[in-house]
Amino acid sequence: MGIDLRHFRCFVAVAEELHFHRAAKRLGVAQPALSRTIKTMENELGVTLLERSNRRVELTHVGEIFLTGCRKCLEHSERIIEDMQRVQQGSIGTLRIGYTENAMNGQLPSLLKAFKGQTPDISLVLTHSVTSEQVSQLEDGSIDLGFATGNLAKTGFESIRIQSERFVCVVYDSHPFATRSSICLSELAEEPMVQGARTHWQHYYSRLEPLFRTAGFEPKIAQEGLTTTDIQRLVACGIGIAILTETVVDCLPSGLAVLPIEDVTDCLDTIAVWPAQQNTVAKDRFVSFLRQSLNPGTNFS
Repeated sequence: MGIDLRHFRCFVAVAEELHFHRAAKRLGVAQPALSRTIKTMENELGVTLLERSNRRVELTHVGEIFLTGCRKCLEHSERIIEDMQRVQQGSIGTLRIGYTENAMNGQLPSLLKAFKGQTPDISLVLTHSVTSEQVSQLEDGSIDLGFATGNLAKTGFESIRIQSERFVCVVYDSHPFATRSSICLSELAEEPMVQGARTHWQHYYSRLEPLFRTAGFEPKIAQEGLTTTDIQRLVACGIGIAILTETVVDCLPSGLAVLPIEDVTDCLDTIAVWPAQQNTVAKDRFVSFLRQSLNPGTNFS
């Protein structure tokens, strides 16, 4: 016979009550059965835990040490059970999230803050990656959920629209357009442009290129940058102008001006996306949070 948690509970009850009858009543067992359990445990351990007499029960020195260990063991086992229940309920665990710059410059930080306020024991592991990389990461299971930007024509995924941004023109402050209140897209036909690297900015190109064709020109790309910050700095030093989205207004460095584009009403969407068939409790809880937090009508999964 091995010693298990039941034996620990029996011993703790007797040690705390120092009375077999009261301990048996507390545990809801028969006193003779309890006495046999304690005696069997002592035999298994090869020690005397209790000194018994007709009038009283006392802990031996070994029994006192064993009592401390039993209490710690029972407390630890209870915490394990509670944690497993919380994992099952989705209130504890780890959620791996991919995100684009647009997501982080937009709604994502406030959404994460609100979610962590509701579920502080779910650890969020964030990974910056472009939309195409997030698709691969979702498929191979290296992230649980992505915040992707642009069109995502992919079967087997569910998604929720997080934000829609209009395109804006960013110019350096000495540019002739800097004093304008707005421009038309066709006015940019002869302007040197700074754009994101095609390998990382497919979501931009897929939306902008049809707009350029409608306006009747191909953009003159003077320089590519990897990040929004790179592009802004390249524009600020006068290499060219850029078309970005309206969230840049909130983090625009000095030396730049932002102009609405009058004849472009198309928006660039950022979505939360996840594989439809790969569910975890933590992810399901996060998705439910997103559905409740976002305005009605944004769900297009």
